[in-house]
Amino acid sequence: MDPTDISDQDIALIEDAARQFVRTEVAPHLEAWEEAGQFPRSLYQRAADMGWLAMGYPEEFGGTPSPWKLRNALTIAMARTGGSGGLMASLFSHNIGLPPVVRHGSVALQREVIPDVLAGQKIAALAITEPGGGTDVSALKTTAQRDGDDYVVNGEKVFITSGTRADWYTVAVRTDLKNKGQKLGAGGISMLMVPGDAVGLSRSPLKKMGWLCSDTAQLRFDGVRVPARYLVGNEGDGFKMILTNFNGERLSMAAMALGFSECCYDEALSWAQQRKTFGTALVDHQVIRHKLMDMKMRIESTRAWLNAVAARADAGDRGDKAAKGAEWVAQVCLLKNHATQTMQFCADQGVQILGGMGFMRGTHCERIYREVKVMTIGGGTEEIMKELASRQLGV
Repeated sequence: MDPTDISDQDIALIEDAARQFVRTEVAPHLEAWEEAGQFPRSLYQRAADMGWLAMGYPEEFGGTPSPWKLRNALTIAMARTGGSGGLMASLFSHNIGLPPVVRHGSVALQREVIPDVLAGQKIAALAITEPGGGTDVSALKTTAQRDGDDYVVNGEKVFITSGTRADWYTVAVRTDLKNKGQKLGAGGISMLMVPGDAVGLSRSPLKKMGWLCSDTAQLRFDGVRVPARYLVGNEGDGFKMILTNFNGERLSMAAMALGFSECCYDEALSWAQQRKTFGTALVDHQVIRHKLMDMKMRIESTRAWLNAVAARADAGDRGDKAAKGAEWVAQVCLLKNHATQTMQFCADQGVQILGGMGFMRGTHCERIYREVKVMTIGGGTEEIMKELASRQLGV
């Protein structure tokens, strides 16, 4: 779908559907899901029925080619209406798990994995981060050694979204084991699909500050045998796949952060209009109005930047080679930082405006305040984003 074919009515329709979905199918149950540490698997099927899981994927696998303009509209509307970060991270975890398969997997592997996930029947996750590695992908130690028609996988992954119940994991592994004693690096890293029910794979749930209804896990691979046909692309090409995958993840996170910032603004404004202190509404106090305008200023700058970067992504997807490149990657990194810092500011100001109520569970601002740190860390920390951007710009 060409973004130039997307009308304001198309955007309005998907925004309305997202708002209705969150208000009727998420909000009444969210607190219970947060306590449970997960939401029902049936929600994946519901999102698939809405056509949302298929957005941005090839039609031959049951997908619907969709520009970033439309995908971001869905993301922002869900976040703004109060669809928690944990829910959105897990419900759409296939958007970081599947792209390497779409771009580099064999036709047979694509047909085995992608259709069921887009139909909401199976869950896909990405497994890169390790206990000792963090954002430093080149330091990963999980190995996959070829043994006949299989790879034998050993190692650990941590902070894996949809980790406790995914049916497919796109796992970053080290396949070049010839130089075991030498310094680890980007070379020799590959991507391998691992079924969730593989023998030797154990999954341990993790307790977190935020994203409570996201089933996050630590994975352990203990002699897990995986058919060699589950290799994604070629051996040794994994590092490049990971770097490309990060761009889409960071752009999506920027859209989420914008939606959550708007959610905080909406709740703070509504509270300030209703709450009275010393006989007058909070919003009638200059200091409160200025707080709201500080939030609005950051929100609108984030929106403009997101729209500009997304437009270039859509142009690049249509074949405009000049739209992307090193400078665009830098823009994505800096946008991700700016958007999450906007979210952090708005969450903080929102809690402050709500006062005591802002400290209570059940308000959007309180939940978003707890979730903001994972947004500034996940997909690449602020520090890594600045360093990567500076290198892309030759600074």
